[in-house]
Order: sequence, then C-alpha cells, then structure tokens
Amino acid sequence: MAGKHRLYLVDGSGYIFRAYHALPPLTRKSDGMPVGAVSGFCNMLASLRDKAEHDEAVSHMAVIFDAARENFRNEIYPQYKANRTETPEDLIPQFKPIRAACAAFGLAAIEKDGFEADDLIASYAKLAEAQGIETCIVSSDKDLMQLVREGVGMMDPMKDKSIGRAEVEEKFGVPPEKVVDVQALAGDSTDNVPGVPGIGIKTAAELIRTFGDLETLLARAHEIKQPKRRESLINFAEQARISYQLVRLKDDVPLELGLDDLKLGPVEWPKLAAFLDEMEFRTLKGRIESRLKLRGNASVAAGAMAAQPAPVTPIAFEGEGGPETPPLSPPPEGYGMVQDLDSLRACVARAYATGIVAIDTETTDLSPTRAKLVGICLATTPAEACYVPLGHVKPGGGLDLAGDGALKQIPLDEALAVLKPMLADPAVLKVGQNIKYDMAVLAQYGIEIVGYDDTMLMSYVLDAGKHGHGMDELSERHLGHTPISYDQVTGTGRNRITFDQVPLEKARDYAAEDADITLRLYYRLKPRLLTEKQVTLYETIERPLPAVVAAMECAGIKVDPAELNRLSADFAQRMEGFEKKAHELAGEPFNIGSPKQLGEILFDRMGLPGGKKGKTGAYATGADILEELAAQGHDLPRVVLDWRQLQKLKSTYTDALLQQINPKTGRVHTCYSISSTNTGRFASNDPNLQNIPIRTEEGRKIRRAFIAEPGHRLISADYSQIELRILAHIADIAALKQAFHEGLDIHALTASQVFDTPIEGMDPSVRRAAKAINFGIIYGMSAFGLAAQLGIPQGEAKAYIDAYFRRYPGIRDYMDRTKKQVRERGYVSTLFGRRVHFPNINTKNPAERAFFERAAINAPIQGSAADIIKKAMGRLPAALQAEGLKARMLLQVHDELVFEAPDAEVEATIAVAKRVMQNAASLAVPLTVEANSGLNWDDAH
Repeated sequence: MAGKHRLYLVDGSGYIFRAYHALPPLTRKSDGMPVGAVSGFCNMLASLRDKAEHDEAVSHMAVIFDAARENFRNEIYPQYKANRTETPEDLIPQFKPIRAACAAFGLAAIEKDGFEADDLIASYAKLAEAQGIETCIVSSDKDLMQLVREGVGMMDPMKDKSIGRAEVEEKFGVPPEKVVDVQALAGDSTDNVPGVPGIGIKTAAELIRTFGDLETLLARAHEIKQPKRRESLINFAEQARISYQLVRLKDDVPLELGLDDLKLGPVEWPKLAAFLDEMEFRTLKGRIESRLKLRGNASVAAGAMAAQPAPVTPIAFEGEGGPETPPLSPPPEGYGMVQDLDSLRACVARAYATGIVAIDTETTDLSPTRAKLVGICLATTPAEACYVPLGHVKPGGGLDLAGDGALKQIPLDEALAVLKPMLADPAVLKVGQNIKYDMAVLAQYGIEIVGYDDTMLMSYVLDAGKHGHGMDELSERHLGHTPISYDQVTGTGRNRITFDQVPLEKARDYAAEDADITLRLYYRLKPRLLTEKQVTLYETIERPLPAVVAAMECAGIKVDPAELNRLSADFAQRMEGFEKKAHELAGEPFNIGSPKQLGEILFDRMGLPGGKKGKTGAYATGADILEELAAQGHDLPRVVLDWRQLQKLKSTYTDALLQQINPKTGRVHTCYSISSTNTGRFASNDPNLQNIPIRTEEGRKIRRAFIAEPGHRLISADYSQIELRILAHIADIAALKQAFHEGLDIHALTASQVFDTPIEGMDPSVRRAAKAINFGIIYGMSAFGLAAQLGIPQGEAKAYIDAYFRRYPGIRDYMDRTKKQVRERGYVSTLFGRRVHFPNINTKNPAERAFFERAAINAPIQGSAADIIKKAMGRLPAALQAEGLKARMLLQVHDELVFEAPDAEVEATIAVAKRVMQNAASLAVPLTVEANSGLNWDDAH
C-alpha cells in the first residue's frame, strides 16, 4: 500500500477493550478515577501520530467508535450479541476521556447511532476508494478482514504487523471476498451469530472453496456426502442466510463528516499537553514532548513547556506498544557525549523523569571478571542516547582527566558515585541487551543494578528456535537497521585495538547507538510478551536469572593448580604410551593427531572396511567411525580413541584451566550463555564446565581439581532422573508414576516389566538395556543407536524398543501427539509455556524431518527440566539469605547446582537447596534431589 494519500481508520471500540483487558488497573492519583484504558489508548494514538509524521503518504486519520450496543442487526436477529457481558463498571467512566483524547491528538472521533464501528469503517473505506485514497484499517478484528482488497489493507497495532490478502487467506482458508460466506456458515459465539451447527471455520472454508459461495452451497446441499453435514445445511439454510446478513458489513452508511474533515494537521502541543496533565500521564507526556522537540514542532520549540524532571512514577511502561519510534539514525546534532558531572547529573534526572533508561557498558574484555570499564551509554528516549567515556586512553597510554585534551572524561569514581543510586533504584527501569554482562562488570566496581528488563531474554522467550537473539540480528529483524559493528571501531586481526583505545567520537557513535537500539527493541518486544501469552514465563523464570547468574560468574570456583599440573603430566605420559602402541599396531610411525594420515593407515594400508572419503579426498575418521571399527574387534581405532580422549581433556581442561585462573581471585570464572539453546538450557564457555565427562575415571579426575576454599566445602545438589519423571508426568504413565512415588529402582522395574524378568537376581545387562531405553527414548533413539550402545544386533535392539512401547503405550501416544502438534503449529511447549519453534519441521527431506521430529519430542521434556532448575535458581539466593546462610551458588551443570558453604553451614545449606529445588514445580511424581558435600567437586558429587 504505497500511494500518495492514505487514510488511517482506527477501530477505536476494539482497541478500548483490548487496552482495558490487557493492561493492569491504573487510577489517577489525584482522585482515584480509573484511567488504565485511557492510558493504553493514548499510547496507541501517540504511536499512530508519530507513524504519520514519518510517512508522508498518511494524509487522513479518524478513530471510529460504536455508538451503542443495539443497531440494525438486532432488528434482523434480536439475539445478536445477546450473550455479551455487561461493560465493566470501571471502564464506563473512561469512555468520555478516551473521546477527549482523540480531540487532543487532533483526530476526529466518529460514531453513528444504529450502526457499528465496522460499518462506518467499511463506508469510509469505500468513500476513500472512490476518491483514489488508500485505506489502512488499524485493527486485528477478523470481522474487518472481509474489507481487505487492492487499496484497502489492515495493520495489527499490537504486533505492528500488516494484514493483507495472504494473511486473510491463511486465517480463513479463503480470499477476503469469501470471508462473509465462511463466517455465515461457521457463526460466531462471541457475537451470537448462529451459523450452521457442526460447521467450523475449516469445514466452512472447504465448502466455499468447493461450491463457490453460500447460496450455491445451500442450493446444492443435497450433494454433500456426509449425512450430518448435509442435514445441517438443509435444515439450517435460513439460519445461514440470516448469519450472512449479520456478518456482512454495510458500506453505504450516511456519513456526516467527509474526507476533508479527516485531514491530518500538526499536533497542537498546548492542547495535548493540557489533556495529558489532566490525566496525569507524566511519562507519556515526556516521551511525546521529546519527540516533538526532535522534529522541531513549533509550539514546543516556542517554549510551551520546558522539560523538567517529573515525580518518579512506578509505571515505566504505559500502554501496549510504548512510543512509536522514529527511524533509527543519530539525531542531526549526533548522539550526546557526557564529559562533565553536571551533564551526567542531567542524564540521571532524565532517567528519573521518564522512569526508564537503556544501559550498556563498554569494556576491554568479553569476560566480565577480566574486563575494565571503559564507558557507559544511556538512552531514555529513542534517538536521545548518550555516551559517558570513563576509561579511554591516549594512543601512547594514560588518561586525560584534566579536561583540556581530546580525552576529556569524568573521573571513574566520581561518575559511578552519580550513577550508582539510580542504577540501584527500582523506580527507574533499566533495560539491557544481555544485561547479565553489565551486571557482572559493574559488580566489580561495587554497583548493583536493581529493577531491570532484558531484550535478549524477551526475544529468547518469544522466538526460541526461529532466530538468534544478538543485538545486531534483532536490530536488523525488528528495526530494519544494521548497527555499527564492533570490527568497524576496533579493527580486526592483528590490527584490532581494545575499546579503551577507540577515539571518543567513534566510541560514542557505536556505544550510544547500542543503547538507542536496546530501548527501541524493548518497546517492540515487551508488548509481544502479553499478546503471545509469555509474560509468566518471562517474569517468573527468565527475568530473575541475570542477577543470579551474574553473581555466580563473579563468584567463580577455586581450582588446585598443583593437581592440574599433575594431571597434565599424567595425561601427557599416557598419551605417549598410546601413541607408541598405535605405531606398533600400524607397523610404522605416523602422526596420530592427523585425520588424513590416520585414514590412510586404516583404510589404505590396513584395508579395514567402511572407509569413506569426503570432499577433500581424505577419509572420514570421526569418533562414530572409529567406535564402529573398534566394536568389530580392531585394536588401532580403540587406541586412537583413548588417545583422543586424553588429548581433549589435557588441552581443554588441565592445560587451559591453568591459564584461566583469575590472578585477582585465584578462581576460574565461567561465562554462562542463557539464551543460546532452543530448549532453555544454559551453555557454559570460557571455560566450558558443563562438558567435563563424569562417567569416566579421567573426567572424575578433572572434577577433583575443583576445590573449596579453606574452611568451606563444595555441595552438589542434583535432580534425580528429572527428565524421566517429566516424561512420566507428560505421557501419564501410571506404572512409572507409581514407581517414582514408591522410590523404586526405575530401570530395574522397566526391565522387569518390559522383558518379563524378576527384579531379584536380575542380570545387570538386562537392567543396563532398560536404562539405555529409558534415557534414549527421550532423545528419539533408534534401534541402530541402541544396538551400537549395547553392542547387540540391531534386530534384538528393535525387539527391545517394540516391547518397551507395548508396555508403555502412553509414551508412543505422547510421541505421536507431539509430532502432529509440531507439524501443525511449528512449535512445541514445555510444562511452563516455553515455546520451542521448529520452522523447518515440514521440510520435504525425510532425514531432516525425522531429526526435527526427534528434537520436538525431546524439547518439552528437556525444556521443562531446564525451566524447573531455573525456577529453583531464581529462588535460592533469597532462600539462603532468609536462613542467614553465607553459602554461594557457583555452578549450574544441567540438572546439578554446585554451592560453596562454610563447614558449619553445610547441612543447613543442603536442607535449603533440597527444599527449594524439590518445590520448584508440582508434578504428578515427586521431584527428588540428591545432595552431598566434599572438599572437591568429585567428592561432593
């Protein structure tokens, strides 16, 4: 819809009720008058006016309301909308100020007795069409979708999403011109439109596609093969015709205002300011005033009202969409540079005035515990961001704090003293993109961030599996803007400089833009949490985590350098032995670490089976291939696998950990990625402490190098078989649920029930097979995979799995149900509502589709387990503090939490950890936590 003139028709009545039901109650402080719906409505009008200011094609705008409940449709069908509930008492007094809001924003508010708002919208769209003016209907109401056509489109204001012909067809299964026929058949319980009993939207669409229109269908109803459907269409034909009259919108309503009366003029700021003052919408007033100043609005520039710090308001987010923001680019005068204390105090005052500030720290290192603070960027209003340089150095080194050079900066301690109270004040909402990093950095300087939101986590909650959640990608996807890259300001490769050496102007443009983008993303993503029903997941599970995880990263964990050195030497000696053995088995020396040389030895010179060359011409020698050869009785592949295991442990852990000990703390500080996995699990890196093997003696040796401080012990608290428990709950397996309630050996029980074997005297290999199936089934293990794991023929493995499903048919039902749901919806959900998306689930590639289906089966189980431990993590710091305990949570390794506690508090800490973790969720089976303590991690586990 790109034309010279465009009319915006706003579905005012629909938006009033959406604003009222979507937002929490809000009253005017001076007299207690309810104004929540007015607030949401005003935010919407502000967004639309701002959009119009930036789109020259928008030339006309009006807000359309319902005049009264009864209209001409009640004469056709007296029961029309008869089942609608009464208007809420606290909404009625808001109707008048909502109409006054339209006038304050310079918009016509139109209604007409005897007709609904939808009829007026249809009539104005027709009038505009006759005069060559395009129409955009601002609504998501399905009843208005029948109006979509060339020159008439819709925009969902909640999602800022256009609705055109394709979107209508996706919803109704027919093009817009056939929507009325489908609605007449399906009816509408909300408006008490009767329709034809037994026919829903999908069936109605199928019938209309087959017969063309309602009248043709009714005339040929006798041809319908399904008896019930045929009888309903014949018996309720007249009811369908009445429904057609009810749902079809009138486009010939006599209109009192012509299109000339709907032309847009500039906002009269004194008039709008007076209305906002009357309603006591201080935050919204500040936002609008800032944008009008930015655009040079004459009434504001003339000094109508100077910006003053307003009283702090606890409502940092008014309405559903926040301010509609101008296109993302620096203001004409550029982003701000704050280089003196008075300017910094003004920024802080502005944060208090708006009640919201986006923040971002600039540092010298990606690891927050190694990083030095270089600067802080702040944004309180879109396009009004600033950079506070604090630690930039001259090319030759050294700070310039005197104020007379190119590196004029506020002394770090003085700047932080000004910022600290605001950052710790929950009355000002701090918005960050991966705010966990900023929290950890500032914690090194004794500063706590209290009252925050995280745009990265919002995106993660909304779009896990569909997209990445980094700021650059979010900016391009949601704002259509490619940010300045880090490489552009620091260089690359050998020429890269640290951020403290970046010239101030370049640093300002890069850093302030980040804060600007973050604030804009907040206003895009926050409303979606509400409309997509993800508020609870975000607020109760994800949002508490940055503070908790930042504290864990700052705490770190102590390692024993002497033990690491001893292990490195031991691994090196044993690797040398394996290498010598490999040369003997090969009959000649070769580089055991070279896949190319190994492949030539195995498949060319030794003639072992299964050799496959890749695109490079070298043989594949991955672990799966070597394992298969070793299982066939060949010794060299097994020796190479043993060598590789030690080589990985040495390079990844014993050697690397020595280099990663922080010289200031004497501890290792991992960094947790809390938005990188689709299912909600954490990922650990730099170093990765989640992949240390615990089922091998060598892996356990690594864990012994992680130790407690003197006078303390490490505590490991681990959920017992949590994913199997979740499976028993989700799939409703009575036998498994009973076993968990009785505390039985679940694997022995499964073996007994599946293989008809008594538990007493059971062959360990039988229990091992049951355990492999129990855990493997969660990950969609095939007969091939089970056969490889147990070292049995594939046919025998298939028989095991078949017997398992016969004994527990509910699991197969769950798997089939999940595959059907993910194919239909494109996502699956955890017990707590987390959506894991699989956008490529319906790929035509069978192997890829099978992979996605297995992942979809596992996602609700693994994701629910991740949600449960994250809920526990969010509650544990306060629970420990309430008991007066000094214990600190140090690590999270999937289903395990590691604490460090004083010797005297070990038992009390274990009791709190078990209580909180076991009560993190209520399932049909008990959650059990096993907890132990020790001087090192292995002993504790």
